[in-house]
Amino acid sequence: MDYDKLLTLSGELGYHLLLSGAEIYRVEESVRYLLEVFGIPNCIIVGISSPGQKPLTRMRRVGPHGTNVRKIEALNALCRCLCAETPDLDQAWEALQTAAADQTYFSTPQQLSAYFLGTAAFCLFFGGTLADAAASGLCGVAIGISLIFMSRLGTNLFFKTIAGGFVSALAAVVLVALGLGTHTNLIIIGAIMALAPGVVITNFMRDIMAGDMLSGLSKFAEALLTGAGIALGTGLALSLARMLGGAA
Repeated sequence: MDYDKLLTLSGELGYHLLLSGAEIYRVEESVRYLLEVFGIPNCIIVGISSPGQKPLTRMRRVGPHGTNVRKIEALNALCRCLCAETPDLDQAWEALQTAAADQTYFSTPQQLSAYFLGTAAFCLFFGGTLADAAASGLCGVAIGISLIFMSRLGTNLFFKTIAGGFVSALAAVVLVALGLGTHTNLIIIGAIMALAPGVVITNFMRDIMAGDMLSGLSKFAEALLTGAGIALGTGLALSLARMLGGAA
């Protein structure tokens, strides 16, 4: 058994799961199952030990990332396949590289369409009219354009959220002033749901309940910062609208 290659394989699997936004328990279980199938009983952070072999450890720093449910599912399926079939390590490595290299993303028009439909639906859910929903959908498109632009500039999540909240609230005020929509508050609420950290909140609750306090608290801090960014961006836009005499 090439333990160095096995450790690299398991470390890469955990790294790409984290990079795709997976919960920490899922990462730990996937790595542990994979090592157990290959006959390795001990693992600490991705480290293994076996009689007659020197201890080996791998560490990968996870940089800025988002949530890619498609890739999480692909990597989970790969882990189950490796555990069920226990293939040669070279074959397993090739399969992992193929899954990790999948860069399938929705096109910009598809993303903006999703922003429009999602935010419009949330506006209706919160009691807005059809006109409000249309306006909220346009605000959602403005958020999408803002996030795409800020991502290309390499801006971090906090400032992207501030920008998204700002453009959505400002767009809502302008659209109501133009007669498209009547309830500025409902339009804004529907639009900023595109920025709400729903997946992050779900993951930090799951991690804390599972006892993974460090991971859970870091996600909790991320959710708080995102919420602060939404409030700050929206508040700035509404304050600017009041100063210009266009407050709702």
